[in-house]
Amino acid sequence: MATILLVEDNELNRDMLSRRLMRNGFEVLLAVDGQQGVDLATSRRPDLILMDMSLPVLDGWEATRRVKADPQTAAIPVIALTAHAMEQDRQAAMAAGCDDFDTKPVELPRLMEKIRALLASAG
Repeated sequence: MATILLVEDNELNRDMLSRRLMRNGFEVLLAVDGQQGVDLATSRRPDLILMDMSLPVLDGWEATRRVKADPQTAAIPVIALTAHAMEQDRQAAMAAGCDDFDTKPVELPRLMEKIRALLASAG
């Protein structure tokens, strides 16, 4: 069973998405801010990270840069999740080190396709 770290500060989004991921057979770790996300990525080494970009303490861009800068976690695929759907938002997420980008509100079939593709290419 693959483990996904969901870094999301909005409780409703976190609850909805974590339940959907568990129903799809994933173990889910939860972080409510960017620093907690970095810490969990380092200590638990999930198979994939879903990273909200607008986070307290440490935003998703900086959290992703830190995950990708650490040799222990650099290979973990990161999908940026954001309500900002402009092309420059996608480019900023990719420049920070994200492996893919998806917009909120989340369309689960599309997100699951991206998760499975990244897990297959990483595995």
